[in-house]
Amino acid sequence: MKLHLLLPLLLFPLLMAGQPRFVPDAEIVKVGEVQFQTPRRISFGFANKGDAPLHILSVKPSCGCLDVVFPTEPIAAGGRGEIQVTYDARMLGTFYKDLLVTTDASAEPVCLAMQGCVVTEVHDFSEGYPIDLGNVRMSTNDLEFDDVNMGDHPSVELRLVNTEKTPFHPELMHLPPYITAHYLPESIPAGRSGIIRLELSSDKLPTLGLNQTRVYLARYLGDKVGDANEIQLSAVLLPDFSSLTPEQRENAPSMQLSPAEADSMFVVLRPGRKQMQYAVVTIANRGRSPLEVQQVQVFNEALSVSLGNRTIKPGKQTKLKIMLHPDRLQRAKSRPRVLLITNDPSHAKAVIHVAPSPVPAQGKE
Repeated sequence: MKLHLLLPLLLFPLLMAGQPRFVPDAEIVKVGEVQFQTPRRISFGFANKGDAPLHILSVKPSCGCLDVVFPTEPIAAGGRGEIQVTYDARMLGTFYKDLLVTTDASAEPVCLAMQGCVVTEVHDFSEGYPIDLGNVRMSTNDLEFDDVNMGDHPSVELRLVNTEKTPFHPELMHLPPYITAHYLPESIPAGRSGIIRLELSSDKLPTLGLNQTRVYLARYLGDKVGDANEIQLSAVLLPDFSSLTPEQRENAPSMQLSPAEADSMFVVLRPGRKQMQYAVVTIANRGRSPLEVQQVQVFNEALSVSLGNRTIKPGKQTKLKIMLHPDRLQRAKSRPRVLLITNDPSHAKAVIHVAPSPVPAQGKE
């Protein structure tokens, strides 16, 4: 009888323990036509919709033709991540390539797949090159260097396809001093694709946290800058905690955001004032020394923020108000997010993903 009473008490902490949940944005990504021997990179976005940190234990591709990069750091509850997959496109014909993702959320792996067709001549560019500039199409107009440490020299790629009948000579205008462009090839033949590889010199970044600028792809000799050929570049420079001693780390501040799912929160509609929408996030310090919010920045011009206090004492908290201006949302190229840079060595960076409310909220703020 005593044993029967004891078992529920022993199991109770296990039942109350948090559980991560791996939820991919899509299980199959269709990439359409892929140029022969031109590697195609895609990202499988996912969310942790559980209430405990999520660990990606392994990602096993179905063949050596896939190169996989996945986050090794835990994904916080409510947070998001990406698994990047590059297919080498060395074999002609249709393909269906999958990968098994094993996490600590389940004993069973999750199968993700990419599907398409490798061809010698691409006819439909809408899938891989959605940005149409007339004579040339681009894979994106929003490029990001994420989680850059001082001394790093990461690179990102902008894929182009020449839709004209004459060669295209790509050139980026207004490059900042911390970006170097490499054009591969320097002249793209008619109907063919090419790559602009952008290399970042982190020691030349002007500020900690988010560094944003705009560059422009010249469509022809003497082209002017404008919204149509604009490309937004973002780089997030992280603070350096490598010199901290074990004692300093033990007594460091510790940031906690709430609600727990703040990393994928929905903002709610604010009555009046041009249909503005807003959300409030609580920033608490659960550590042993003051928490300094060194940077509060927005990736998207449709957002604005207001922070109560930048210095938060141990055991205290402050409010971060996020405001969304829907009339500016369509003009912005980046996804609406808020970036926090702090002196918490375990959470130097926090990104809050903001989504517009699907329906207007009623009542007063």
